[in-house]
Amino acid sequence: MKPVGATKSINKRKVSVEDVLRDYRLVFESREASLIGRKEVFMGKAKFGIFGDGKELAQIAMAKVFQNGDFRSGYYRDQTFMFAIEGLTIQQYFAQLYAHTSIEAEPASGGRLMNGHFANRLLDENGDWKKQTEMKNSSADISPTAGQMPRLVGLAYASKLYRENKELHGLSDFSIKGNEVAFGTIGNASTSEGHFYESINAAGVLQVPMVMSVWDDDYGISVPKEYHTTGGSISEFLSGMQRTKTKSGYEIIKAKGWDYLGLIDAFEKGTKIAREEHVPVLIHVQEMTQPQGHSTSGSHERYKPKERLEWEKEHDCLVQFKKWILENNISSEEEIAEIEKEAKATAKTARQNAWNGFIDDIKKDQDKAVEILEALGSESAHGGTILQIVSELKSTLNSIRLDTFKVVKKVLRITRNEETSARASLVAWLENANKENHSRFNSHVMSESADASLRVEEIEAEFSESSPLVDGREVLQACFDAAMSRDPRVFAIGEDVGKIGDVNQAFAGLQDKYGQLRVTDTGIRETTIIGQGIGAALRGLRPITEIQYLDYLLYAIQTLSDDLATLQYRTAGGQKAPLIIRTRGHRLEGVWHSGSPIGMILSSLRGINVLVPRDMTQAAGFYNTMLKSDDPALIIECLNGYRLKERIPDNIGEFTVPLGKPEILRSGEDVTVVTYGSMCRVVMQAAQELEEVGISVEVIDVQTLLPFDVDHSIIESLKKTNRVVFADEDVPGGASAYMMQKVLEEQQGYLQLDSQPVTIAAKEHRPAYASDGDYFSKPNTETVFDKIYELMSESDPVGFPEIY
Repeated sequence: MKPVGATKSINKRKVSVEDVLRDYRLVFESREASLIGRKEVFMGKAKFGIFGDGKELAQIAMAKVFQNGDFRSGYYRDQTFMFAIEGLTIQQYFAQLYAHTSIEAEPASGGRLMNGHFANRLLDENGDWKKQTEMKNSSADISPTAGQMPRLVGLAYASKLYRENKELHGLSDFSIKGNEVAFGTIGNASTSEGHFYESINAAGVLQVPMVMSVWDDDYGISVPKEYHTTGGSISEFLSGMQRTKTKSGYEIIKAKGWDYLGLIDAFEKGTKIAREEHVPVLIHVQEMTQPQGHSTSGSHERYKPKERLEWEKEHDCLVQFKKWILENNISSEEEIAEIEKEAKATAKTARQNAWNGFIDDIKKDQDKAVEILEALGSESAHGGTILQIVSELKSTLNSIRLDTFKVVKKVLRITRNEETSARASLVAWLENANKENHSRFNSHVMSESADASLRVEEIEAEFSESSPLVDGREVLQACFDAAMSRDPRVFAIGEDVGKIGDVNQAFAGLQDKYGQLRVTDTGIRETTIIGQGIGAALRGLRPITEIQYLDYLLYAIQTLSDDLATLQYRTAGGQKAPLIIRTRGHRLEGVWHSGSPIGMILSSLRGINVLVPRDMTQAAGFYNTMLKSDDPALIIECLNGYRLKERIPDNIGEFTVPLGKPEILRSGEDVTVVTYGSMCRVVMQAAQELEEVGISVEVIDVQTLLPFDVDHSIIESLKKTNRVVFADEDVPGGASAYMMQKVLEEQQGYLQLDSQPVTIAAKEHRPAYASDGDYFSKPNTETVFDKIYELMSESDPVGFPEIY
């Protein structure tokens, strides 16, 4: 046998014995972690398990070419890769399986994600960026199949911007002149998803440094490849994208999942092309196996034929790797056996340490609670019952936090009529534990850094006699011009954004001024427009991504909801992507160009600010605010406001509009109307007409829906008027119901009411086409007048008799 460190020429390739044996050790440790993990789930120590067995060898090869500054956007079977780049320890792997809520123990998500979801911490404890070029980076995983693909496009696109935009070359914490490669991984079955195809097409058009690996084990849970892919091969299906001397496209490479040298060659070749030439690469890794089946929720013996199971047993990459090592005299049976023994011990020790850390964390809280409970038991008239409950808690096998909480609350209910020092201590324990568990399970929905959007200083817009009166779209144009002038990280992409300056001309002339890298047209592909933005924002850039109409947000809602909105939360503050999504909505014409699906947005995009300016000056202020913040935001401009006249503030590039601060547009004494966006003009017109019949209306523009009235200012209006109307263009029970809950429940506005609260919304359907369709589908001035008049008539029928 060759001594450690020696090399051996195999197939004209020099291989270090030390590297080979280290790789084998890591592959075996990873396999053992998968086997142990499955057992832990079946023993009840974890809720669910999904593992990377059968995929180990290809991930070892990918790790060899993964450099500092590179990014991964993968899926939940990449544990071996994460071990290999030292982005994850086996102990941390098990800590995630147990859902250990300590960031130190489980840095990827702080126990918030099930096992197999990987991420490094891009942010320090203050929420500030670390130096990405000094780390091997993994963007935070999500479970939805192919959901990692849009973000992957953006991670690779950022390298293109960093390379080609010389103004960015000084940002060496994020990129070394675009030398970084974005690595994607996906299972073969998930390549059937639309996200995959849209992303593959987008990356091919953009020509970005992306290495996309398909782990192909012929199945998607129980469904074989013939049901997934035309012809049964994704590389064959995409062969038309293969680049040639005269046509740009992909480099497509195939390898076998059990072929150690072939895999290394494939990843070295593909990564060299991507890194040096900025060409996307597809590596199709075939003949992979999945020895334990899809997950702990079922057995693959139920659906794989006997012949397939026998083939998988023989072609298991671990079996083939060991066979190759022995056949080429790289090591001996005895040494391999010793490596396997040590690897098993390593995995076992890591599991035990992870479990001990998990249990010890829980036990500290439980022991303190038990101490107080036993003291209460000795003081209470219900002492026997309490001590019995405590005894059952102490004997609970593998108890978790909820077990202690249930007991504490049960005992506090039993002793609700008692006042003792021990009971007071138990209440104090519960209050403190609630705070700690909020931090463990509920924090970081939004940024908590010094740059959080709610902490951006308000700078009022300044006007003078020389402030020009222009179309609203020119206010935005001036705002975007100022933003791009002051910060080279700012860029805008979207359908028609570039050459014509977007369909409403807010970017008119800016591509000519700043170039195609800064103001860029895209294809019709909303999901990957958002993905481009997410990936670029993760890498320190400040993208503005345009969705042409609010109705089209549906194309990208999954990516926005599952990826962007959850990013800060699912990493417990470890990653951020301060993306601005620009769109326009509310009133225009017809079913697909006048949407106001705000209820859907509010329900699915918690974690993204939702800003609803009534005019373009307010919108410009929001853009300035968000470009100073590290939170993401959706800014919905009013479709019918681009040609309405407004004055450009003298400080167009500096003024900011604070979030969560409603503005009183009109003072009144009789009724408070809470609204936003295009409805502000409708309500203001109705308020003027109501004034003529003796009804004084106070009109409040909430300005932002997420966040909503952070200082609870609307309640002050209700104290004056004692009546409230919530008006918007969403369907009944949508945003109007949301606003009502916020004011009446959270602000306890119901205590101030003398009349039933009223909501004004659109019809159950989307609006019909043309002006009549809009009038009879959405609230109009007459609708608002009638609803408020009716409200006043109920309390004073003499003063306000029926009209119709």
